[in-house]
Amino acid sequence: MRRLPLRRLVTLATLAALGAATVGSAAGCGDDSDGSGGASGGPVTLRLGYFPNITHAPAVVGVQKGIFAEKLGTNVKLDPKTFNAGPAAIEAVFSGALDATYIGPNPTVNAFSKSKGEAVRVISGAASGGVALVVKPGITGAQDLRGKKIATPQLGNTQDVAVRYWLKQQGLTTTKEGGGDVKIVPQENAQTVETFNSGAIDGAWVPEPFVSRLVNAGGKVLVDERDLWPDRKFVITNLLVSTKFLKAHPDVVQKLVDGQVAANEFVNTKPEEAQQAISDAIGQITGKPLDLKLIKQAWPTLEFTNDPIPSSLKAGLDHAVEVKLTDPVDLKGLYDLTYLNEALKAQGKPEVVQP
Repeated sequence: MRRLPLRRLVTLATLAALGAATVGSAAGCGDDSDGSGGASGGPVTLRLGYFPNITHAPAVVGVQKGIFAEKLGTNVKLDPKTFNAGPAAIEAVFSGALDATYIGPNPTVNAFSKSKGEAVRVISGAASGGVALVVKPGITGAQDLRGKKIATPQLGNTQDVAVRYWLKQQGLTTTKEGGGDVKIVPQENAQTVETFNSGAIDGAWVPEPFVSRLVNAGGKVLVDERDLWPDRKFVITNLLVSTKFLKAHPDVVQKLVDGQVAANEFVNTKPEEAQQAISDAIGQITGKPLDLKLIKQAWPTLEFTNDPIPSSLKAGLDHAVEVKLTDPVDLKGLYDLTYLNEALKAQGKPEVVQP
């Protein structure tokens, strides 16, 4: 049976765009643009992607509070772009419409694999944790899930892999078609509270703030995913850059990582200001602010860290292989933490080991 990638398969059109980008003719990139949107030798435009949600807090706060703009300086124009799904952000990177993006582990692996290790590099971490399995109150253990329906955000995505692997460890089977001992039902996170309340699903393995929303809807946390990882740490968001932009503008990439480190410092030392900034920013982007009480409720489940925790990304890939959702991928060359360690050293902080 043909295996699925960790997230959605990159389309043929995307692959064609990737090939075009390799020869400098991708959308948004002229022969003299250096992949930055600006003329060679002139001001550089950095197109930065992120998601308007709490797991991308460093990015949201960094843009909202002007931290990135300050670090980038007057010769770099920041052009922030928001996305709701990893595959769309990766397609934008491949097409040349995006230079860097905050993104989850599985789209990261997919981009690296599909480009044969050429298109992207991880240059920093951003966040860890913030994921749980929330279930109906009557479910007290794994075996109570037999015959039940559990939602995940998308077939083959990070949380989908996690729940299938965990269930396998408990001796319970799943299938990509929704069969097996436990029925996995991929659906948009925004649907989960409604389907949970209606009884269409019995639980969901989801990221924040949807964990908190389901708990507020009467659910209970059966598995806090942090409990399944060494030191309770696993990557949920990292910072990825296109190798084309990295080669053309290493100085700008250094400033971007300086901004990431500064944004995480703000998030960790001024949590109340950061939470308000997130609520305000999401309101400006989506037209509806994220409830500040919900942000505060979800906040303790997340750790905002510059360490991309490479071991957890590799383990997640191994888990996806074990549950037959992807083939093995050689991750050699995925990480370039030179810029991160330079930023950390400048702040007197411990450096991160290059994998």
